[in-house]
Amino acid sequence: MHFFNYIQNLEFVHPKLFWLLIIIPILIVWYIWKHKQDNASFVVSTNSPFTNHNQTIWWFHLPFVCRIIALCLIIIALARPQSSLSHKEVDIEGIDIVMALDVSGSMMAMDFRPNRLEACKQVIQSFIENRPTDRISLVLYSGEAYTKCPLTTDHNTLLNSLKTSTNGQIEDGTAIGDGLGTAINRLRESTAKSKVVILLSDGVNNSGYIDPLSAADLAKEFGIRVYTIGCGSIGEAPYSSPYGTFYAKTEIDEQLLKSIAETTNGKYFRAQNKEKLKQVYDEIDKMEKSRISETQFINKTDEFFP
Repeated sequence: MHFFNYIQNLEFVHPKLFWLLIIIPILIVWYIWKHKQDNASFVVSTNSPFTNHNQTIWWFHLPFVCRIIALCLIIIALARPQSSLSHKEVDIEGIDIVMALDVSGSMMAMDFRPNRLEACKQVIQSFIENRPTDRISLVLYSGEAYTKCPLTTDHNTLLNSLKTSTNGQIEDGTAIGDGLGTAINRLRESTAKSKVVILLSDGVNNSGYIDPLSAADLAKEFGIRVYTIGCGSIGEAPYSSPYGTFYAKTEIDEQLLKSIAETTNGKYFRAQNKEKLKQVYDEIDKMEKSRISETQFINKTDEFFP
């Protein structure tokens, strides 16, 4: 097995010289033809004196076989086989990202399937899986806000935190300012070349202690770019209850979300369904790319003698 691995790793500097191997079948045909021309024939009454001769006749061809093998090896040597040893140095400039996710009661609306919150979690999971080199954090907010997972490259832990994020874990409401402020707190000491908050909301700021626009000014001061996403339909949306499905009024403070994004040199997005939401996260993914530079070192060794 080691031999076959060795052969597979060989490279040839002059592979075109293998065309010279065409000479081999030509020489074999010429040798057979010449050997037949040199043979004389005569008639004998019995072949008993020659019964053991066929066992030694092959030794007669041995010099020719050796010459053919030698010629093959010469051609291979001329093609200059080489083995190579390589290693890479990878320099990654990642991006620190905080996902600020609204988990208020309105996120249980079923205009997304199965509901807004679960649909958002599925899309965010794909976004995280596509960014293996970035540190990502998860902040949840409704009437108050808290960090569900700090900045980490351990995305398995992050995805488990996302999976267990549900409505009802904290006081209900929509504290956009608190959600943004908590996200900023996770990034304010970051040394990453790019610091980003992706804040998703489906409602109007109606609780919390921090003014959303003041939080936006603070984000700008720390060099944090905020992308805001307005999620869900405006007007009415279906909800599930023990007594069946009912419809409730829904609204999104789009002007506030736009102002936050503009203040921080970010961008506001509107997502009326799960497909549009996925497109939003795909667009953010393209805009915020990590820089990966790679330097490869290769050491080649000639392998004539083996």
